[in-house]
Amino acid sequence: MPRPKKPRLIDASSEAVVVLPPRRSRRITGRPDATFDDLGVDLIAIIYGFLGPFDIMRSRLCKKLRKAATTTTVPPTDFVVDSVIKYNAMRAMATALPNLQQIEIGDLDGGHKYSDGEDPDEGRAAKTANFITHDIEILSGFRNLRLLSLYIAPLNGRYPLLFQFPLLQKLEIDNCGNLKFDLEILAGLPVLEELYCNRNQSSGNINSLRVLKDTLTKVTIRDCFEVQGNFMDLADFPRLNELNLLETEVSGDIRDIGERDFLALETLTLPKGVYGGMGFQFQRISDVPGIISTLYPIYKQRPILLKDSLAELSMGSPDWYRGVVRHDTPPFGIEFVAAGSRVGYQWKTLHLFSACEVIWLDPEPDRESIDYEKYIEELKEIEQYGYFYHGFQQPPTEEEYHHFWAERRG
Repeated sequence: MPRPKKPRLIDASSEAVVVLPPRRSRRITGRPDATFDDLGVDLIAIIYGFLGPFDIMRSRLCKKLRKAATTTTVPPTDFVVDSVIKYNAMRAMATALPNLQQIEIGDLDGGHKYSDGEDPDEGRAAKTANFITHDIEILSGFRNLRLLSLYIAPLNGRYPLLFQFPLLQKLEIDNCGNLKFDLEILAGLPVLEELYCNRNQSSGNINSLRVLKDTLTKVTIRDCFEVQGNFMDLADFPRLNELNLLETEVSGDIRDIGERDFLALETLTLPKGVYGGMGFQFQRISDVPGIISTLYPIYKQRPILLKDSLAELSMGSPDWYRGVVRHDTPPFGIEFVAAGSRVGYQWKTLHLFSACEVIWLDPEPDRESIDYEKYIEELKEIEQYGYFYHGFQQPPTEEEYHHFWAERRG
């Protein structure tokens, strides 16, 4: 095969002319005379894949472009339906861009709502009886959704269609107070990876999530008081790295967690119904050393399991008394603290987190150890605000407490 010739320099009096070899056309079709008519629908769909949904909708100027749009896989892009205008846009996209991958359903304009679902709240239905109603079932046209978010959406009742997206990977339901569903219905989302439910009327047992054992990575179900079960039913989920069940009726005992349980977990927040969970209640101040001695080995081995754990004295305890600080309590909560490898625990108030002095369970690291520098740095972080209840390592008695505040207010 002959080698390509180098550019040839021709000297013509005072001018130098460079003669370059002819360049091959870089046009899409390889033809220098290519036109729009030569572009195929599939190629246009690929080009559309780099645009957002509204850009695509605006460019559908002919039959070919409209056909290409219907086959385009629209990349995940924020599309928030929070007005009637946006709702009408979604309605048009249901047929024009059926492969949309991300939608957030928000509030509508005043006096508008989505059609009531099955088993609606009758009081809410009566209050909104004269509202203009919009059809939420158009969502079912987006069969390739990957992310669906419902935020303060005016929904009332049960909507099975919201849980029938075979490719959905992330579902967020936030502050939809009249939306009802049982966790069993999540079986209609076979590849779901992330579930976020906050302040809605979800119900059922968390063992219903076992159908998603091999896909779930993040689960947050909070402020859903009809969700029950034992958190240990999720212990063998191989990919689960975040679990938050705060303010649910889930129960269990953190001491049941074995070495092979929750292996991928990075964040754990459990409700007060779990022994060792956030807000777990004990009856007497004198019970605390025994509780700490039980949980201490777990914290040393896997601190992530108790990182977001604050146990508190029950209001029914004979040791409990009312504080003098508005919106706060005496230091009736306990939590583990760590500085380097040194572990201890601390009594704190429940809201403003004014603290007593740390009760250390481990000795101070040796000054020559590699951990000592980290210990000093993290100890400073613990002490940076000082110990508000200086001189106390556990809650003061009621008499000591009122004397303490009388002196501070001097």
